[in-house]
Amino acid sequence: MHMTPTRIFLAGCMISTSAAISLAQASPERQPATRHDAPAVAQIVALDECDPSTFNALLGADFCRNVALGASTSLSDLFAKAASGEPDPGWDFEPDVLKIAQGTDLSVVDQGGEPHTFTEVARFGGGFIPGLNAPGEDAVPECSGGFANVAVAKTRILQASTLRVSDLSKGTHYFQCCIHPWMRVKVEVK
Repeated sequence: MHMTPTRIFLAGCMISTSAAISLAQASPERQPATRHDAPAVAQIVALDECDPSTFNALLGADFCRNVALGASTSLSDLFAKAASGEPDPGWDFEPDVLKIAQGTDLSVVDQGGEPHTFTEVARFGGGFIPGLNAPGEDAVPECSGGFANVAVAKTRILQASTLRVSDLSKGTHYFQCCIHPWMRVKVEVK
């Protein structure tokens, strides 16, 4: 008998909460004014399929934390594919082309197993690890020096982290990973 009023009270709270949530979702104009002032955000995802045993053996424990289910590429295969001019498609930015309105921020999320960079370049080209560049391809100036170049270091995204890019001017912008230079995104800002 003592539990019945408590249960009735809790059920009433749950119904009231559900109604408030439904009303808020159905009426976006009721959101606080600051929500409308926030910039729009477009997401880009960095992906890879590094093999933890081969990557970590050479690059250190926990360098690669593969999250792909059953798919992986050894470090030697990654270099061999790049040298043949057919880089591993498991290393990619998604989407490859993005059209956004001016004022939209980019949110770049590393959902791969190893670090990447999201570096703006004047034109696509090679990265700072010669063995991962296409045959005959040199590092683009923006990637030169690797992480010793502060501008490159600022664009590094670690596993499960996010990099935010804001204030892109109208026009076409090119971004690539300075480690895995076939990871590329073209962003058109209108």
